[in-house]
Amino acid sequence: MPAASADTMTLPRFAVHLDAKLRRVSMLTTAPGGFEGEGFPVRRAFAGIPLADLDPFVHMDQMGEVEYAPGEPKGTPWHPHRGFETFTYLIDGQFIHQDSMGGGGMISDGGTQYMTAGDGILHIETPPSALVEAGGLFHGLQLWINLPAEKKRIAPQYQDLQGRDSSMVTTTDGGALVRVLAGEVDGFKGPGISHTPLAITHITLAPGARAEIPWRADFNALAYVLAGNGFVGAERRPFHTGQMAVLVEGDMIVIEADVQQDSHTPTLEIFLIGGVPLRETVVQYGPFVMNTRAEIQEAFEDFNAGRLGVVPANAIQPHRAK
Repeated sequence: MPAASADTMTLPRFAVHLDAKLRRVSMLTTAPGGFEGEGFPVRRAFAGIPLADLDPFVHMDQMGEVEYAPGEPKGTPWHPHRGFETFTYLIDGQFIHQDSMGGGGMISDGGTQYMTAGDGILHIETPPSALVEAGGLFHGLQLWINLPAEKKRIAPQYQDLQGRDSSMVTTTDGGALVRVLAGEVDGFKGPGISHTPLAITHITLAPGARAEIPWRADFNALAYVLAGNGFVGAERRPFHTGQMAVLVEGDMIVIEADVQQDSHTPTLEIFLIGGVPLRETVVQYGPFVMNTRAEIQEAFEDFNAGRLGVVPANAIQPHRAK
């Protein structure tokens, strides 16, 4: 799991917060498997968690980890969105993005794309032809971030962010690498523009390491295990690959890596996210996230009428292996 990496001994460190209150685990879930787009395997990370605990997030898939044979890599065809933002983080592999507003680029190891669908957009995410032909390792996440009602119809925007743009920080003992992919954690800012206060991080812990992560008290907190096994929360709840912990009541998150990790996963890998809850009514149907059923109906009508954009003349399409 390469992503963007660094020597923790050379990184800045979180400040010591002696009076911090450790968050406890209110819920622990295991993500079921499924398939997305043209058939690539995913784990539905938010399954079974009440929307109130997820707010301001709506949906999250762990894509892979999968080792594709030649001809097997798959993506998504052209499709619409309105009313929220998509945050795609690619840990291993490559994805091409293109959208109806002219945005586009290659997402590679450790890179992210931040797409504000806003008033409406069409886009595609698909592996490049060389990867389809050769196969290879693919692993990533896609997170849907809700927009507040007053921003649901803002102009669409695409941000192509590379792994080198992420802020990197370590814990007091240097045992964990924290990548701030978006938002802010304890004064360390990630790249890009977020339309609601949040923090999106990828944390790597060495076996036996303990990470204390300062966390805004008004943020929710969701810790998802990408790989490995360890403990989370003030009560040291065990958790492992594919499990999500909802953490509440406090301004510090503690995560510990088990001393014993398997050979395939030598470190504990955590995707830790949070933000200020919007506390608004959420109506999601397919690719649209709005506040009312009438707005969902309008989104479908606008899509069918071509008002969410059109597929460009130079559009990329999913590559089929020869």
